[in-house]
Amino acid sequence: MKVSYRWLSEYVDLSGYTAEDLAEKLTRSGIEVDGVEKLNKGVNGVVVGYVKEKQKHPDADKLNVCTVDVGGEQDLQIVCGAANVAAGQKVPVAVIGSVLPGDFKIKRAKLRGVESQGMICSAKELEINDRYMPKEIQQGIYVLPPETPVGESILSVLGLDDEILDLDLTPNRSDCLSMIGVAYEIAAILGRDVKLPDPQDGLAVTGEQAADKIKLSVEDEAACPYISAGFAEGLTIAPSPLWMQLRLMAAGVRPISNVVDITNYVMLEYGQPLHAYDADKLQSGVLGVRTAQLGEKLVTLDDVERTLEPHMLVITDGRAPIGLAGVMGGASTEVSAETTRIMLEAAKFSGASVRRTSRQLALRSEASQRFEKEVNADAVTDALNRALSLMCLYAGGKAAQGYAESAPRKAEPIKVTLSLEKVNAHLGTELTADQVANIFTKLVFPFTTEGTGSNTVYTVYAPGRRGDITGGVDLIEEIARLNGYDEIPTTLMSGVTTPGSLSAEQKIRRRLRSMLIDNGLSEVISYSLVHPDANKEFPGAYKEANPIPLAMPMSEEHSVLRTSLVPQLLETVQYNRNRNMGDVALFEIGKAYVSMEKAISEQPTERLLLSVILSGNRTGMHWAAKPEKFDFYDLKGIFEKVAAVLGLPATVYRAAAPAGYHPGRTAEIVLPVDGKQVPVGFLGQLHPDLQREKSLGDTFVFEVELDTLSQYADFAVTYKPIPRHPVISRDIAVVVDASVPVGEMLAKVKETAGELLEHADIFDIYTGERLGENRKSAALSLIYRHPERTLTDEEVTELHGKVVTALEQTFAAELRK
Repeated sequence: MKVSYRWLSEYVDLSGYTAEDLAEKLTRSGIEVDGVEKLNKGVNGVVVGYVKEKQKHPDADKLNVCTVDVGGEQDLQIVCGAANVAAGQKVPVAVIGSVLPGDFKIKRAKLRGVESQGMICSAKELEINDRYMPKEIQQGIYVLPPETPVGESILSVLGLDDEILDLDLTPNRSDCLSMIGVAYEIAAILGRDVKLPDPQDGLAVTGEQAADKIKLSVEDEAACPYISAGFAEGLTIAPSPLWMQLRLMAAGVRPISNVVDITNYVMLEYGQPLHAYDADKLQSGVLGVRTAQLGEKLVTLDDVERTLEPHMLVITDGRAPIGLAGVMGGASTEVSAETTRIMLEAAKFSGASVRRTSRQLALRSEASQRFEKEVNADAVTDALNRALSLMCLYAGGKAAQGYAESAPRKAEPIKVTLSLEKVNAHLGTELTADQVANIFTKLVFPFTTEGTGSNTVYTVYAPGRRGDITGGVDLIEEIARLNGYDEIPTTLMSGVTTPGSLSAEQKIRRRLRSMLIDNGLSEVISYSLVHPDANKEFPGAYKEANPIPLAMPMSEEHSVLRTSLVPQLLETVQYNRNRNMGDVALFEIGKAYVSMEKAISEQPTERLLLSVILSGNRTGMHWAAKPEKFDFYDLKGIFEKVAAVLGLPATVYRAAAPAGYHPGRTAEIVLPVDGKQVPVGFLGQLHPDLQREKSLGDTFVFEVELDTLSQYADFAVTYKPIPRHPVISRDIAVVVDASVPVGEMLAKVKETAGELLEHADIFDIYTGERLGENRKSAALSLIYRHPERTLTDEEVTELHGKVVTALEQTFAAELRK
């Protein structure tokens, strides 16, 4: 909300306080002021002049020689190059000695041999924000209204001696979306009175009653608790007064015409949006409020045809929609230059209804912003009368007496009871009963009291303008901020305290993040919302899950919840590759959202995942070695480091072919726990088709469920003494069918050898014609050791024989000769 200091001073005596002082006091009382803007950017000595004559410059086609009266003893001769300058105009004139923004001083000069005694100024030269001005003013000199006094300082004429406070309001302080609301706030802070305008000052009435000319119909009273309407005729559409235009522009509103500007002006003043309909364009004298019919269409004031939905509240002429209630009017009843009669509507609409419509249509307006936060029901008819009065003054019209209304207005103040004891207990203060009563008086909150001293109990009736006051804690906040937050004493905490600690999930996240970064990977944080196709091309471990759509997505790119982190990692790899950064190693720790329901009826399951992706080269260019590409074993090594960090039991890898992965270079990761095989994720290369689609080389990914891994994590640190006894090693090469997983062979060896086997590993795989078709040779290295004594050859030979026998029986293995 942008607040004019000069405008505000009409409601509250601000003498003794600058705009900066007010900004400081507002911020200290809980309403943050982002800044104070001085409208005068360095103008000094510029006055209003009257162009008496204009003649062509004798030596320049594009220059004019003007005779200008600035209220002095003699007229000035000024050379001007603006195309729109003309005799009979009132214009800003920088006389000799004046200063313009940028410390530009006006001096006597000659232009093409003709003396110029000043400068006729444009809005840009005065450094006025002309964003809301008509194009003719933006492109030429600033032409002032004919009634502007000659010789008057341009600072007061154009309001350049004003300052604008930019309020950054929290959602609960919607009362300060109006000048009167801010006036009440400032008056409470300064301890001064509020002077409100008479809503009917200037009202000229006809002999007719508004209720006889307007019929109101409300079908949904929950969405529209109250609506009223007035009627005015004999209007002349013209520009609004300059002072009103300047106030609107300072608040960020574009002036249009006197009638429309008055509705906007009153909205800024009272916080109550209004809408004027051309009464001659209405098909009947009825204003109706109902929800839209399915597929019904409306062309709004921005000339956009909008398709409405049944939940949207509309204003009708008794039949068809003529406006979106609380959001924007319709083009069919727009006030135009030919308008002479208007029907003026003021209402209280449900904030939830307006918010839903505004969001769905992506149509925000000054009106919707106020309705969404709930307007003051007490101000509806005052704002209506104020607008009708101003139209009589500045549009030359007359209003019908009174106003039509849908039903008698029901606006009961909220009653809140609060004890002085509770106030001091909450704030840690020792405020007296009189101090608290004085604060309620400053806020203009009607109240009664019972009891005396520390036993005082207040019954406060919150006015309609303060819809945020609903309970005792709200009143305590008002007392705290008006008394001064810096007056609240500092006290030490009391009671039992609990030292903070990390949750299991936080510990796992931090350890994994640290390890992965130390190993050269970069972390990615991506959106939880993805394109629907992303889940289809790479569903991850949840291919049976149904993507959960967002009810009102901002775009299709972010319209469903993800079921895997990999698609966005792929997008990141593509993004880097397109910028000549093809060698990437990335990881992300985040949540996927899993539901098997087609229509969501319960909360989806949230799964915490860790995903890693490797693409390109492991090593860069170097004179001593060629670049090495990432491969499957780089990925497998990273997962084994993850398993080591988490203290997981030995993992098993089983061949798998899930969607999105290479069918022959992918493994399912399984944890053998308590005799069960617990799957935790997949590890492998991307499917070749997906790699080609993404224009990637060989790319490797794994994705595991951290929720499952954390169940079996063991962070305990164990120590073993350094072995004192020697090892006995044995090597064995066996020939098996090519389909036999060597991992299962190792697992069988460890199971058979028991505790005496210290280490077992595969050190060679051989395939060739000598072995036969679909046969392979696997060479194993086994190391035996007893922790407390030296093993004998006989013991090892016997145990080694059992290992060979187990391989022969389980895998039909043959010793290679």
